[in-house]
Amino acid sequence: MFTGIITDIGTVTALDQKGDLTARIGTGYPPAGIAIGASIACDGVCLTVTDRGGDDRAGWFDVDISAETVSRTTLRDWTVGKRVNLERALKLGDELGGHIVSGHVDGVAELVAIRDEGDSTRLTFRAPEALAKFIAPKGSIALNGTSLTVNEVDGAEFGVNVIPHTKAVTTWGDLSVGDRVNLEIDTLARYVARLSEWG
Repeated sequence: MFTGIITDIGTVTALDQKGDLTARIGTGYPPAGIAIGASIACDGVCLTVTDRGGDDRAGWFDVDISAETVSRTTLRDWTVGKRVNLERALKLGDELGGHIVSGHVDGVAELVAIRDEGDSTRLTFRAPEALAKFIAPKGSIALNGTSLTVNEVDGAEFGVNVIPHTKAVTTWGDLSVGDRVNLEIDTLARYVARLSEWG
């Protein structure tokens, strides 16, 4: 379980396609504090640490990525050198600054417009049609693992604002129109919609 508050920007340093895809991610997390088997959200995808090493200045961890995960997320687009948003799993007593995020990506959204609004940046995305009904104005959404508030919804398109701090501590400044991002809808929205089907 995660909160959508990014705590490090990692870098993909190696990719190895064997049975599954193995990725090595450089991180500022001290490797001594990363347990084998720990969950780390990488661009919003919950992945399991299979190895780790380095030192406090240049740590790294490895993750195995199944073909199912590759097929349903933007991880298929990863290349060596790509920067990724990282978040460690939530611990009891941690501050819940965003919203409850599972790290189970529902689909991929496309960035269709970028516009500066004061110091912030307005981003407009197009969601898959099947997921659009779960996205509501002033609701929460996780995009590339970042907890964001939805500003407006127009059919399958929706907008969010990214403030300068968020842009500085995540990979949001790296994106261009046409890029794809991992989308996880709000768990509450999912269950409300499911219950209404039975109403």
